[in-house]
Formats: sequence, structure tokens, C-alpha cells
Amino acid sequence: MKPLSALPESDIRKLQGVLFDLDDTLLTHGTLTREAYGALWDLAESGLRLVAVTGRPSGWGEVLVRQWPIAAAVTENGAVWVVREDKRRVRVVDSVTPEERRARRMRLAHLAEDVRQAVAEATLADDVSARLSDLAWDIAEHRKLAEPQVETIVKLVRQAGGRSTRSSVHVHASFDGYDKASGTLAFLRYAWNEDETRARARYAFVGDSANDAACFAAFAVTIGVANVSEHLGLLSVPPRYITDRARGSGFAELARFIIDHRESMPSVAEEHS
Repeated sequence: MKPLSALPESDIRKLQGVLFDLDDTLLTHGTLTREAYGALWDLAESGLRLVAVTGRPSGWGEVLVRQWPIAAAVTENGAVWVVREDKRRVRVVDSVTPEERRARRMRLAHLAEDVRQAVAEATLADDVSARLSDLAWDIAEHRKLAEPQVETIVKLVRQAGGRSTRSSVHVHASFDGYDKASGTLAFLRYAWNEDETRARARYAFVGDSANDAACFAAFAVTIGVANVSEHLGLLSVPPRYITDRARGSGFAELARFIIDHRESMPSVAEEHS
């Protein structure tokens, strides 16, 4: 990984948007600081399209897209998309039919019971009621699970035919095919007819943990906030650049760097009007 200062100005000038993880990237131990929230507004006012890309629930995404200066949220590790339609309305887009979603949720319920019996200490995350496509177990948000227990959950998910991903606070189970990268690229094509190859070069991604590896591999400009160093052992692909500061302060550092190095350009709204 190179320091953020090594990111070429030519790459910054090409950017149309910034994709960002939530937990321990924008948020600092679950809190949206004044500094990080101001950085979001500064990026939006600079003309960049902002999209949250998170393992958090679609129910959270509906609130965030309504209240934050962001255009959309790709939630539940790529499976469910929330896009702003206008100042008052958002649209939730599930990647499968309602019938298929019900069938997959039944499979998740059986899996949850298998995990409960095998790992007595495991508890579901406190945001599961807002989820459509996956389950999440709390491994570091409110309680800490030992690594062998986490590995047991992952093993059970895979034995059930599911896909497991891991963030800094949760381990996830899903029967959906999308990861953060494939779900985001599909969303960009769906929402704004973005060409996939162009999008890979025109959107920067910033994250910190294992479930961000797919996006670190997919996009040309990838940045880890400083605490990404804590997760390098779980990352199949690291980010290309790293901030000096951690979590929300690192996000604010990145925002200032991008804004300071961008040339004057019309807003995204003007470009697409």
C-alpha cells in the first residue's frame, strides 16, 4: 500500500463518485462524527456522487439515503440497493423476486438454528430485523467472539451452501450471489446506466476490512483508512493507498485530499441533467 499522498492527481480528476464502507471507515466505533459527516457534505458539494457500500441492512440504507447527502446505498454486501428518486422518496431494489427471497429467508432461518446449536455464545447482530437478504452475527460490535467460534460459523454457512463474508464487526451469511463489488457494479449499471469498465476507473472505493477486498480488487482507485492494517491478514486484496488517520478521521483526510486536488468541474446533477 502506498500513502495517500502518492495518489496521482490525474486519477483524482477523473473521479465521478466515491463509494465508501460504513463501519470503521466512515463511522468511528459506530459513531458518525461531526468531522466525518462534514466530509460527506464537502464531497457532495464538490460534485461527486456518493454511494455507501455496506454490509449493514437495507432498512438502514433507506434512512441514510433519505437523510445524508448521498445518492444511494448498496446494502447487505451488494444484494439490496437503495436509490434516491427525489428529495422525498427512495426506491428499494431487491436483486431477486419476492418468492425467491422468501425461500432464501427460510434457508437462513434453518442456518441460524444450526449455528445456535453449534456455537452457544453466538448472537445475531442487533440490526437483523432490518435485513432482507442475509443474517449477521455479532463478532466484535457489542461482544467479542473467539476466532475458532467465528470459523465454526463460517464453516456452517458454507456447508449449507451459503456465502460468508466478514466485516470489522459482523460475520454474514447469505444465499445471494453478489459481493460488494459485483453488487455495486450491477447497481451502477441499473441506476445510472454506467458502463462497468468505465465505472471501475471513475469511482473510488474506500474501506477497511475483509468484506471490502472485492471492491479493493475491482476498482482502480482504492483507499484504506489507516485501521485497514488491522485486517490485512484477512484481506485477499489490499487497497492501493492508505490514509494516515483511522476510521472517520481517515475518511475526512481522504475527502480533504480529493477536494484539494480536483480541478473545477460541473456538479453531477448538471452533468446528468
